[in-house]
Formats: sequence, C-alpha cells, structure tokens
Amino acid sequence: MFSSTENAESIFDYQPWFIQKAGQWQHVELESWRRHNQDLIVKVKGIDDRDEANLLTNCEIVVDSNQLPQLEEDDYYWKDLMGCQVVTPSGYDLGKVIDMMETGSNDVMVVRANLKDAFGMKERLIPFLHGQVIKKVDLAAKVIEADWDPGF
Repeated sequence: MFSSTENAESIFDYQPWFIQKAGQWQHVELESWRRHNQDLIVKVKGIDDRDEANLLTNCEIVVDSNQLPQLEEDDYYWKDLMGCQVVTPSGYDLGKVIDMMETGSNDVMVVRANLKDAFGMKERLIPFLHGQVIKKVDLAAKVIEADWDPGF
C-alpha cells in the first residue's frame, strides 16, 4: 500500500476507509497492518486470500475529509489542488494539476498542458513554493496562479 499522508503510517489514524471498485464506493475495515521493508502491508476484514486481495490492487483509499486536521493559511491538502487550472499572472493557461510529488525540499505540481499548448508542452513540473512561484490559490474557483515561464 502507498500512503499520501505526510507520515505514511498516519493513514491508519483515519477510519473508516472507502475504496472505489467497479464504479461503486465500498466501505472497508482494516484488520491489521505491518511494515515490510519500505512498504505497508494491510489486512482488510473479509479479504482472506491473495486472489481476493489482488482485486484491490491499484484501488484508491479515501477517507472522510472531516477527519483531517485543519490546516494553517497557505497550506493545502494535495487532494484539494488536484484538478485546479494553473495560470500565469498574465493569464496564460499552463494546464491542469494531475498529480503532486514530494521532492524533499518542496512539493511539486504535475501539470498536464492543454492539447494546443503554444509551447508544445505535454506536462510541466512546477514547484509549489507559496510566495515565490505560487502567487494565489483559489480553491473555490479551482485556479492556481503561478509565476512560471510557460516554456518550461
């Protein structure tokens, strides 16, 4: 299992879990978990053999966002940034946030460029540095303003 929480084991503090399988949300209960090298191995109640467990491979685990701690100003959950349009201060549309990466020094947005991007870009990696690169985040409008050269 891969956890997107800052501390990987923090995912176990949030229950219940929900997974989407065949287009339907399902409630799953954690029975136990353990570390195996760099991985987290989980046992889900009612899943008793490897074939059943393999059916959950690549399923995304979701928790109720009401369980998450309140963030300080200018801090954001990655889930809230996903799908935001990223624009420059001059209004150039850099694309849409499709993923986030942690690099150690700062988070990085993976931005999928529009099909008709004037610079021929397919994806951009834009550091999420509030105040330096990131000038404004409007979650209600799903828009992030980034001072970023469209050619990169």
